Amino acid sequence: MLDTALRIAVGAGLGAVNIASVADAMGVTRPVVYSCFDDRFSLVNALLDRESARLLTATLGALHSATGDDPDQAFVDGYRALLGAVADRPAAWRIVFEGNPDPELATTVAEIRRVVAGASTRWIAPALKNWWGTEDLERKKPALIELFMSSCEAAVRVMLDSANDLTADDLAPLYGQMMSAAYRAA
Repeated sequence: MLDTALRIAVGAGLGAVNIASVADAMGVTRPVVYSCFDDRFSLVNALLDRESARLLTATLGALHSATGDDPDQAFVDGYRALLGAVADRPAAWRIVFEGNPDPELATTVAEIRRVVAGASTRWIAPALKNWWGTEDLERKKPALIELFMSSCEAAVRVMLDSANDLTADDLAPLYGQMMSAAYRAA
């Protein structure tokens, strides 16, 4: 049922997800859906909980995959893992990154972004210090983390763009090397 709800959300927006639309799409009666969810609110919340947990796990996994002593390669590896996760489950990423963001997602997306920004700070701050000896790091850190977060979001949007033929393996070196160069310059 949640997979069906996700398909509806991607195709018509989260506002189109309700008991009737899920039942119709599955070819079942509403009582079948009601047997799992009390109402639209519980259905949409279950979908958002599942997909946000998956997105957060994939994003944090990508961040943790960026290891080693070579900053260029660490960034490339991190972007490759992130964009690979996007390629594996594009529908989940589409409800967050494509078109007009649904107001029902705003709080969930903001919380995921906050958690990822915190984890990114814990990974990136020591790297900036160790790899490049970034001066005045504490003052620059908020801007550098926002740059990183924005570049990750941009990479995901490019990956999801149907007019784009670049793959995760194409985009990872591009974004990884750009971010490494930007951080080196900081």
